[in-house]
Amino acid sequence: MSKNESVDRTRGPQITLTTSISKDDEVLVLGLVAAPSDDNSIDAAAPTLLGADVLDDGSATAISAALSALGATGSHGEVTRLAAPEPLGVRVVVAIGVGDEKSLDDPEKLRQAAGVAIRSLEGFDVVATTLGSTDIGAAVEGLFLGAYRFEEFRSSRSASTKQLPGTVHVVVESVDKEAKAELAHAIAVADSVAIARDFVNTPPSHLYPEEFAERARELGAKAGLKVEILDFDSLQKDGYGGIVGVGKGSSRLPRLVRLTHAGKKSAKKVALVGKGITFDTGGISIKPAANMDQMTSDMGGAAAVIAATIAAARLDLPVSVTATVPMAENMPSGTAQRPGDVLTQYGGTTVEVLNTDAEGRLVLADAIVRACEDEPDYLIDTATLTGAQMVALGTRTPGVMGTADFRDRVSALSAEIGENAWPMPLPAELRADLKSRVADLANVTPHRWGGMLAAGLFLKEFVPDGVQWAHIDIAGPAFNTSGPWGYTPKGGTGVPVRTITKVLEDIAANG
Repeated sequence: MSKNESVDRTRGPQITLTTSISKDDEVLVLGLVAAPSDDNSIDAAAPTLLGADVLDDGSATAISAALSALGATGSHGEVTRLAAPEPLGVRVVVAIGVGDEKSLDDPEKLRQAAGVAIRSLEGFDVVATTLGSTDIGAAVEGLFLGAYRFEEFRSSRSASTKQLPGTVHVVVESVDKEAKAELAHAIAVADSVAIARDFVNTPPSHLYPEEFAERARELGAKAGLKVEILDFDSLQKDGYGGIVGVGKGSSRLPRLVRLTHAGKKSAKKVALVGKGITFDTGGISIKPAANMDQMTSDMGGAAAVIAATIAAARLDLPVSVTATVPMAENMPSGTAQRPGDVLTQYGGTTVEVLNTDAEGRLVLADAIVRACEDEPDYLIDTATLTGAQMVALGTRTPGVMGTADFRDRVSALSAEIGENAWPMPLPAELRADLKSRVADLANVTPHRWGGMLAAGLFLKEFVPDGVQWAHIDIAGPAFNTSGPWGYTPKGGTGVPVRTITKVLEDIAANG
């Protein structure tokens, strides 16, 4: 796979709006709304079709009767396939359960149902769907992300023999200016999420700091971003002790990438920082062998902020956004930093490295100090930072820490778009446990309690007063180790690209 292929590949189907079913459509995907569970009347027992107004009366009756005979309930995510009535002109009808009528007010339910539906359509090329009749944006995001596949490293021996649909026609009442804008927005966001997924899914043999920086440069330049890359010599010269300390144990030396989307002079300034550890062995404090392969995802934060900055450019948001992205590989070797070493972070703070596997906070600290030299109004950093995040919140719920008002704003916006980040505290009493015997700070506490919160407190030391700050820990949510669900595949998820993009849009609109 060449670099250009990795940057330019098609990451989802071509999705367009239409007002009717086309002769080219092979499948029609209809939403099926479940009857209210608290209604015992006979009429309420049958689920109803969503967007049935595109059907002729005879076809609608025949489809409803067939679904009833097959026992379809409309429960969320239920897929029912049947032969299409001849007048429709398609071969197959697929009914996807969207839940009851209350679910229609929840875009995430629709997003997930659309993802399930399109993943069930292997072997079909052109599909029509009425799922956009209630929410074009949610349906399109679910369809695009549900169709995502990463097969760049599969040969013909294991590549999928049946492709998912390459063309999707979303049937709506009117293809007006507002509908077109909603479609374009959804595709821009979904494709940016897919960019982050691609980064996370690319194995560390092919995505190491230098290569990661180059791909970020290519994608950034293509989106019209200003790009700056600092190599190892520049990092050493300029005093980036955290990035240098983490990365010096590898033959693949670290980088720092800066991507800028320039807004108007009066626009709010937002700094984004993402952890870019392209592989994490733990260094000298080496991790157990079991599941170490999953550390290919340890640059999920970097992938997310790169993708979110690209989304800001694609959406032409009236806000200034600069992503500062430290990239390193954490390896044990004769040149690696040792437990007990002291390093000097960018900006002068000294840190005693008690555990080399707590490396993410070291590279983030350097990047945060550099990012805040630009005097941003807001700072968002994100990282696959602590296993403690999964202990506290599970594998699907990011934890958000930071300045209280902005933390709560970020978590509320994250809930709106279905990534469901949860606000967490920064308990003052834990700060004393980061005291070092020989330096300004230790990089870990001497105990396992509140590990996610202690990491947040460490980062807080590097955030200037007056900057509204949110730290998003995505250790679990960035990488799905179970089977696909909703529009989320196994592997890289792209979390929290949509959260960050939504926050940038909210800042652009409301300051």
